Amino acid sequence: MRQINFLVIFILCLVVGIFSLQNTQSVTVQIVRGIQIEAPLAIDLLIAAWFGAIFAWLFSIWVRLQHKLVAFGFNLRLRSKDKKIEQLEKNVEHYKVELEDQQLPALSPSPTITEGTLVE
Repeated sequence: MRQINFLVIFILCLVVGIFSLQNTQSVTVQIVRGIQIEAPLAIDLLIAAWFGAIFAWLFSIWVRLQHKLVAFGFNLRLRSKDKKIEQLEKNVEHYKVELEDQQLPALSPSPTITEGTLVE
C-alpha cells in the first residue's frame, strides 16, 4: 500500500511540476484589500498546492484524533462493563453458597413396610 501511495504522490508532484514550468507568466495576487504580490504563476501554484497539502495533513490528524477519542471512550465503557460482569459473577457464586447452606438436610429413608411387619 505504501508503494501505491508513493506512486500517486510522485505522479501528482510530477504533474504539478510540469504544469508550473509551463506557466511562468507573472501574475498579481491580492491577499487582502490593499496588499498585492506579483510573482510567477508557477510559484503561486506551488504555494497553493503546499497550503492544500498542509490543510489535508492537518485534517487527517484531526480525524485520527477523533477516532482515538471514540476508541478511548469505547474502551472505558468496555472496561466498566467487564468490571460489572465480574461483580455479578461474584454475586452469583456468593448466592450459590448461601443457597447450599440454607438447604435442609436430606431426609433419611423411611422404613420399609412389608405385609403386616415393619422392617427397619
